[in-house]
Amino acid sequence: MTKLMTEEQVVAELRSGMTIGIGGWGSRRKPMSLVRAILRSDLRDLTVVSYGGPDVGLLCAAGKVKKLVYGFVSLDSIPLEPNFQNARKAGAVEVQEWDEGMVQWGLYAASLKLPFLPTRAGLGSDVVTYDTSLKTVTDPYGGPDLLAVPALHLDAALVHLNVADARGNAAFHGPDLYFDDLFCQAAEKAYLSCERITDDLGELTRRRIARWMVHGVVEAPGGAHFTTCSPDYERDEPFQREYATAAKDPELWAAFEARFLTGSEADYQQAVKDFHSERKAASA
Repeated sequence: MTKLMTEEQVVAELRSGMTIGIGGWGSRRKPMSLVRAILRSDLRDLTVVSYGGPDVGLLCAAGKVKKLVYGFVSLDSIPLEPNFQNARKAGAVEVQEWDEGMVQWGLYAASLKLPFLPTRAGLGSDVVTYDTSLKTVTDPYGGPDLLAVPALHLDAALVHLNVADARGNAAFHGPDLYFDDLFCQAAEKAYLSCERITDDLGELTRRRIARWMVHGVVEAPGGAHFTTCSPDYERDEPFQREYATAAKDPELWAAFEARFLTGSEADYQQAVKDFHSERKAASA
């Protein structure tokens, strides 16, 4: 049974107010074509769970996010995501700032249909100082108290991998899965974009996302741009610098949005090609 969809069909199944988990890690293998599709939609008041990168920054800049649950928000080679910084400083989003391991454990608890999981992560840190909703539990076997990380139940998850088949089996060919499997298992419905659709079992032998986890599959070549999708392509550092520079100035950001984020995904990909052609011509 085919699960093939377009970005627009995925977004049509989402609703304002949903809790949406976004896979990837910082500025690495983010489902950016799906994020850009959300930018073109009327969705709003989202709760976003992410090891954040430009996915979080773009959604915050567009006013789509009501609440953010995150372990960090970074562009990797640029330590702090500037659009997220803008939203955070303005108090435009409610935040739940957790340790990276706590986010993993919250997703794992949701995948197991448990209300929480105990952990040492976060204990002794300011995480518990600033998030007063967190509770500790007593070890029934006589050990020290542990932090009870509540399950991060997701209405939907969005992830991007290198290859997939039409049934939803998928594989990553890069260095890390980045907990994409946990995002999928913690969600009511998971949507997976990929660089290419294949039935080649050789390409799917490193399969880490199984079809039972996935509701829809989008073939999206270049769909992780401008983040990495190793080994298909690495991070587009010049474009990321352009993005980060624009995010620091309202006039530059308005021009960036008009050029790259107002049209279709095909328009975006063409605008990126034009951007690099202009850079090459200017340096010749």
